[in-house]
Amino acid sequence: MSFVFTPPPAVSVPVVGTAERFPVRRIYCVGRNYEEHAKEMGFTGREPPFFFLKPADAIVAVDAGTTGTIPYPSLTKNLHHEIELVVAIGTGGKNIAAADATKHIYGYAVGLDMTRRDLQGEMKKAGRPWCIGKGFDHSAPIGPITRAAQAGDVNNAELYVQVGGKDRQRSNVSKLIWNIAETIEHLSAAWELQPGDLIYTGTPEGVAAVVSGDTMVGGVAGLETLTIRVA
Repeated sequence: MSFVFTPPPAVSVPVVGTAERFPVRRIYCVGRNYEEHAKEMGFTGREPPFFFLKPADAIVAVDAGTTGTIPYPSLTKNLHHEIELVVAIGTGGKNIAAADATKHIYGYAVGLDMTRRDLQGEMKKAGRPWCIGKGFDHSAPIGPITRAAQAGDVNNAELYVQVGGKDRQRSNVSKLIWNIAETIEHLSAAWELQPGDLIYTGTPEGVAAVVSGDTMVGGVAGLETLTIRVA
């Protein structure tokens, strides 16, 4: 087979304890999946889950113990951090029952859903898609994936992000409105999940802006931390 130009290399994420890497197929994100963040954004209650996607090449994969770098993106004056637990799918499926969801999980990682909040807000007001606020280049930093068997009790893990050494967001995965298994059930009813899919499961309250020169340190208990500097 020949191509009209050389295809780009596969997007991949390091895996803790191995030289192998996890190839990324799609990035699914869950919106407003922590109650306090939903209130922060002007919503309340346990709404049905909704999803948006980021392109796979929005990934910025950072090795354990290193600091990744993202450029301050164009067109925005209000770049926000959103700390998230990321679920890596190892076995695909459609209409997966919540009771069977863990069988499909390869592992977990710490991720940041970077958001051009001003652009997102403008699109919302106009009733237009807000991909420009979420799916831009370098908008999905992620740390190494820890395989499920070594990740501990992620359903009750503390998660946080600090900027300049001070807490910005700190909560617990147990506060998800739709837990990991329920999210996979809903998501797999809309799309057939495949190995290589990543699910950014939502962010707690405390989202705020970062500027050039800021360093974000994000963590989920039991997983490798993610450190990202805004250039």
